[in-house]
This record gives sequence, structure tokens and C-alpha cells, in this order.
Amino acid sequence: MINIITLATLSLSNLLELLLGIMVFLFILLLAIYIYTSLALMKIAKRTSTEPAWFAWIPYANLYLTSKIAQKHWWPITLIIISTIMSFIFENTFFTIINYLFLIVSLIFCTIWWWKICERRGRPGWWALIGLIPIIGWIWGLVMMGILAWGKDNNTSSVKIPKPKTY
Repeated sequence: MINIITLATLSLSNLLELLLGIMVFLFILLLAIYIYTSLALMKIAKRTSTEPAWFAWIPYANLYLTSKIAQKHWWPITLIIISTIMSFIFENTFFTIINYLFLIVSLIFCTIWWWKICERRGRPGWWALIGLIPIIGWIWGLVMMGILAWGKDNNTSSVKIPKPKTY
């Protein structure tokens, strides 16, 4: 009888150790991705002469910086913020459908922003569309940010994109 209790205790402690190990690994991985994307976005901002580049380190402010680099309006960020708030307040209600609609519209705007950023850096804009493919697109997004940030300057276009008017 003691052996069974000891085995059950060991199994539970081993399971908890495994879960803790996975959580630590995921935390370190997500922290590394955050640092990498912030450094890359800051470098892209500097290469496109967009200020303030340090916004790359602040959540939601980095979306504002992304819109400025793309030379597009910033207001779609409000959809992302509203969507985030709604997902915490309204669970399993009618507002979930509205939340999904906000997320889809936000995803469209973010894709447009990255399309314009690719073009500003002299890369094909369709690269941003690859980011829409699950898993492969997420990995590609990291690679694309690295190419845009630290890749050789490939901006040979003489077409200057006008800045949007602010009211």
C-alpha cells in the first residue's frame, strides 16, 4: 500500500515539474520573441527615419509606430484595443461575434501596414500576405522583420509615398 501512494506522489511531483519546466520554457521563448521583434521594429523605424523609434518597446504604442512607418493612419489601433477589452469583459455572448469582426478588420489593417512597410524598405509587399498563413506565417513574420531591419538596403524606387493628412 505504501508503494502505491509513493508512486502516485512521485508521478504527481514529476508532472508538476514537467509543467513548470514547460511554463519556464514558454516564458523564455516569448520574452526572446518580444525582445527580437522590439529590436527589429526599432531598427526598421530608424532605417525609415520614423520617430519615436523607442515606441517599439511599448505594447500598443508599437502598433502606432508600425502605422507611422507604413505612413498610414493610426486609428485602426482603437479597434485592436476595443477588441482586447471586449474579449475580457464579454465571454460567450453575442459580443463575441462582434469581437471576431473587430479582430478580422484589425488583421486586415495590420497586413496593409506591413505591406507598405515592405514597399518602403524595397521589398515586395506580398510578403505581408504570407503572415496570414497559420504557423508558417508567424515564423515568416519573424524572418521578414529581420530582413526588413537588418537586410541590405534594397530601396531602389524613386516613388515617394506621401504622408497621410492629420486633422
